[in-house]
Amino acid sequence: MTERPAQRVPNRQLAALIAEAGFSNAGLARRVDQLGLEHGLDLRYDKTSVTRWLRGQQPRGTTPALIAEVFTRRLGRRLSAQDLGLDACAPVYAGLEFAATPEEAVDIASGLWRKDSGSHAELRKIAFTPAGLVVPSRDWLIGRADERVGRGADPAAARVPLQGRTSVPRQRQIDRGPGQRVTSGDIAALRSVSELFRTLDHTYGGGHARQALVRYLEHEAEPMLRGTYGETTGRRLFAAAADLTRLAGWTSYDIAAHGLAQRYFVQALRLAQAAADRPYGSYVLVTMSRQAVYLGHGREAVQLARVAQQGVGSGPPPVVQALLHSAEARGHAVMGEVRAATASLVRAERALGAARAGDDVPHWARAFDEGQLADEFGHCHRDLQQYRASAQHAERSLQLRAPGFARSRLFCRVVLATARLGLGELDQACALGAEAAQQAMEMRSVRAVEYVRDFERRLEPYRDAEAVRTYRDRVAALS
Repeated sequence: MTERPAQRVPNRQLAALIAEAGFSNAGLARRVDQLGLEHGLDLRYDKTSVTRWLRGQQPRGTTPALIAEVFTRRLGRRLSAQDLGLDACAPVYAGLEFAATPEEAVDIASGLWRKDSGSHAELRKIAFTPAGLVVPSRDWLIGRADERVGRGADPAAARVPLQGRTSVPRQRQIDRGPGQRVTSGDIAALRSVSELFRTLDHTYGGGHARQALVRYLEHEAEPMLRGTYGETTGRRLFAAAADLTRLAGWTSYDIAAHGLAQRYFVQALRLAQAAADRPYGSYVLVTMSRQAVYLGHGREAVQLARVAQQGVGSGPPPVVQALLHSAEARGHAVMGEVRAATASLVRAERALGAARAGDDVPHWARAFDEGQLADEFGHCHRDLQQYRASAQHAERSLQLRAPGFARSRLFCRVVLATARLGLGELDQACALGAEAAQQAMEMRSVRAVEYVRDFERRLEPYRDAEAVRTYRDRVAALS
């Protein structure tokens, strides 16, 4: 890394904090490099670099923010670059931090929303980093719900009877400003908007309305989080914000902005902790696990699914347990671990079989039914090259899943096409693949396109077959 010319004044602030933290120069450099890896950066600092900083040289780029984060973790209090005598630089790669307080969580999440709502194309190019999964999942697992999340609420005023008030209540302003009281209606609106964007995502792909969702978070959710609310309302508000933030990450994942999606998921996890909603936190971890599977990081996917299971224990309803076990199965399958994947699938099937109509199932788990479980089976058996079983489960999923889950059905159709190909049924495979390719053209989903491309790569050994030539002609006619 290139450094700025040396200053004449030694950095006594940094020296004092190094002594307080008990770091050696080499130890500090190593920790900065490790934190850089969590953020997808290859820094390669050493003890000589730290010596230069102590002499007054200023590290470039996001390094000051990374150094401050190293000391924050070590000393247990929030420190900025200025506290270390370093020039502040906006941490472009911020978002993987698991905030220490609800206030800090709001600052980090809202900063991410604001950057993403603008024309910050570099955010969508940030790389996914498996190392960045470790600290947030660990902090969530060992962490507890925040003791207080309320802001500016005056419980005494709320207890004054209406007839005892001498002032006339103010009319509620249309434009929300800082400090405005958050109501149950506000939270209901957040929930309704979340369902709207979720439906658009399922049907048309993550790229269809992603930017509108991010702007909604910036212009509606952030002012609410910075408004006035009591403890109960605050928990519900953080829960709704976590749901919208996870969805923003999910839509980012669907357009292949994987580093950005990873940061949204981490912040959704932290907001869920502020909401005191452990089950939803487990769902966010499952989402992170699915992204890891998609990117081929099977071991990390398994670890995330297991952290989710450990974090909620045996208390969740059977449907949630089935969802968690199926996520673990996908991680095992992508690594080719037949016995472990099969065991997880069996646990998922048993859990779903124990579900009853009267169970209190959270809204985010209600879509996990027999059709979705069959889809998970189909994917796992495909990855394990057990094509006959994959075809059977994929066909069952397509029969059971509602048409509204258009993208999921597309994925399942490609899985079925791949299974048919693996069984030597080339004509059927190509017909199914062509249907999926047509559907992918109608969506704004990079994942949908990648599913089709993966199938086409598998067709390469048969490229001279008539069925494959017909397939290519059909797909070419779509563009």
